[in-house]
Amino acid sequence: MNDRLAHHHSTGTPTVLKQPAWMAALVHLVLVLLGAGAGWLVTVLVEWLVTLPWAPMQGPARLLTSVPEPWLTVVLLSAGAVLGLIVALIARYEELSVAVSNERITLTRKAKDQEFARHRIQQVFLDGKQLVLLGAENDELARESCDLDARRVADAFRAHGYTWVDEDPYKDDFRRWVSDMPGLPTGADALLKARARLLDKKSAGVTDELLELRAELARLGVVVRDEKRCQYWRLSGRRG
Repeated sequence: MNDRLAHHHSTGTPTVLKQPAWMAALVHLVLVLLGAGAGWLVTVLVEWLVTLPWAPMQGPARLLTSVPEPWLTVVLLSAGAVLGLIVALIARYEELSVAVSNERITLTRKAKDQEFARHRIQQVFLDGKQLVLLGAENDELARESCDLDARRVADAFRAHGYTWVDEDPYKDDFRRWVSDMPGLPTGADALLKARARLLDKKSAGVTDELLELRAELARLGVVVRDEKRCQYWRLSGRRG
């Protein structure tokens, strides 16, 4: 445990974990440059397309090449850079930040906070790239994608006195779900079928729906985790 985290623990000051500003700036710069590069590539492609009468999208290509240089290149480079910046800002908005204090844990993503009082949290661990908070009845209070440095996360929780474990203590209890398998509480199989359909989609809003169904399963006492579009489940002591 480093001195800074120890000081936070002794004073009760929350430890806030999020991507460093320099890393966010670097990601923004890279995406802006990639966007600008894509814009330049479009310039080259449209000029090539108009030389091929059989190529598709001749109309849009001729329209673009009708714009005089250097304005065509300037416009496409600028559009690509702006697109790259938008992608970077969206990625930043969707990143997880974690505030660890002696009294509670606050998880923030998309400007939405989830708060968990200390007495509810029994164990904390990283399952690959997911941060998991376990409750008193071996239920999962939260399972959130987390790209933060694993050591920093572990040190912060330990510094504030939480029980950090190196792996899921219930990992051997998970079973791969298949339709209509026995052992599930009433209604859980239908929820898992709905999640399976969503896992096959890539449309916007699917993530929120998956989280809603996860919460419904948790109320039935079912813990679920996903691996490559496959669902694995176990029972917890929580019901209702």
